[in-house]
Amino acid sequence: MTDTRQTRVLTGITTTGTPHLGNYVGAIKPAITASRSADVDSFMFLADYHALIKNHDPKQIHQSSVEIAATWLALGLDPNTVTFYRQSDVPEIMQLCWVLSCWTAKGLMNRAHAYKAVVQANEAAGEDPDYAVTMGLFSYPILMAADILMFNAAKIPVGRDQIQHVEMARDIAQRFNHHYGEHFVLPEAAVENNVAVLQGLDGRKMSKSYNNTIPLFDTEKKLRKAINKIKTNLLEPGEPKDPDSSTLFQLWQAFASAQQSDAMRQEFANGIAWGEAKKQLFELVNEELREPRQRYT
Repeated sequence: MTDTRQTRVLTGITTTGTPHLGNYVGAIKPAITASRSADVDSFMFLADYHALIKNHDPKQIHQSSVEIAATWLALGLDPNTVTFYRQSDVPEIMQLCWVLSCWTAKGLMNRAHAYKAVVQANEAAGEDPDYAVTMGLFSYPILMAADILMFNAAKIPVGRDQIQHVEMARDIAQRFNHHYGEHFVLPEAAVENNVAVLQGLDGRKMSKSYNNTIPLFDTEKKLRKAINKIKTNLLEPGEPKDPDSSTLFQLWQAFASAQQSDAMRQEFANGIAWGEAKKQLFELVNEELREPRQRYT
C-alpha cells in the first residue's frame, strides 16, 4: 500500500537507441537516486508507444525496450520499491488517451511546440505546413497526458523543453474534472535545472545525433579507446590547463567526488599530461560501471 505521505513521481523512459554516459549522468542516475527517497512513490515506464512517432520498426522498438530495461535494472533500479512497467503492457493508457482526445480542443494541440517546430521547418523549406506530420506527432501531448493522469502522478521530472506537455496534461485534467468531478490529480512539472549535460567526444553536447557518444556498457577495451578519442588542445605536459573549458574535466566531475574533482583541478593547474588525464578518467568511469556492466551482460 502506498504511503499517503509520499508524492507520486512519474518518469517516462524513451526506448530509442543505446544508452550512453550522457543519459546515465543526466537522467538515469538522478532518477534512480530520487526513487530511493522515503517520501517518493516512484513510477517509471518504458515509453514504447511514444517511440512509434519516429520509429516504425517493431523489432527495433522491442529490442531497444529490452536493452533499456536491462540498463536501468543493472544500474540499481529496484522493482520492489519502484512501479516499473512498459507502456504497451497497460491497455488502459490508450483507452484513457481516446477519452481525453474527445475532450481536447484541436487548438490546444496546434500550440504544441513540437508540432509548431515541424510546421515552421516545412514552411521554411517551401513545403505544405503539415507535410509528413502524423496524427501521432500532432496528438503526442494527449498520450503524454494519459500516461500522467492514468496513475494520478503529482510530480513529473522534466527538462525545460518538456514543461509545456505537463501544462497541457494539467489543462486536460482540469477540463475533465470540471465536467465529471475531481477524478484526476493536477500534475506539476518538476523542472530539473541542475541536470548535468555532458559534452561528447568532439566537445559538443553528447548526443546520438552528433555521433559523439560513449556507450554506457561498452567493454573496458572500447571504453578506454573512446576516452582516448576525447578532443583536447595542444598544450604540452607541464603547461597549466584550464579545467573549465575541458571536456575531460567535465566528464571527471560527473563521476568524481568533490574531493576528487578538487584534486584533478589542481592536477590541471600543475600541467597534467592529457594522456595521464585520460588514463585516470578511464579508471574512474570504469570503476563505477564495472559491476553494472557485469549485471547487464
